[in-house]
Amino acid sequence: MPTPFDNMTLRDAIYGRSSVRAYEPGKIDRPTLQALLEAAVRAPTAIHAEPWHFVVVQDPALLKRLSDRAQHGVMSGPAHLHRGNEFHGTSSRPGFHVFHEAGNLVLICAKETKQFETADCWLAAQNLMLAAHALGLGSCVIGSAVPALNLPESKRELGIAPEITVVAPIILGKPRGGAVPSARKEPQIISWR
Repeated sequence: MPTPFDNMTLRDAIYGRSSVRAYEPGKIDRPTLQALLEAAVRAPTAIHAEPWHFVVVQDPALLKRLSDRAQHGVMSGPAHLHRGNEFHGTSSRPGFHVFHEAGNLVLICAKETKQFETADCWLAAQNLMLAAHALGLGSCVIGSAVPALNLPESKRELGIAPEITVVAPIILGKPRGGAVPSARKEPQIISWR
């Protein structure tokens, strides 16, 4: 049975996906988000544990509160978390929105964050982002928000139990303007025997 993802080759999805940081206003409809989550859970998983749990945030006021909390954490956090001073300078601007004003935030979480559970969540994130690209949507991982999203007050607002950890926050939406994939270095092969 054909799916909405059948219109794009895997190569096109992998080579065409990029991190989008400018979005049209609006929410993604529930069936589309459900399709993205179903793509996410098709990811490889160590010993078939499927450790992922998902939180979907589309409330603009909540997104703004979380952004403000994350921005405060970035500003007071260690400098090595920023790409040079570029992010630090941008994030200190008044009105900066850590989630780039996207109307949709998906949090991929896990109850345990040992080596394989965390890796499984990131594999699910990649599936979700490739599926979003195949549907004409943009996405971006907002790793700098992880500490703020795991604060007790954030977890309370998000309905996340204390024992659950946010691993991968991903913003989604219709890109504003063109999204161009960035160049990548050639694979750095250490050894080939």
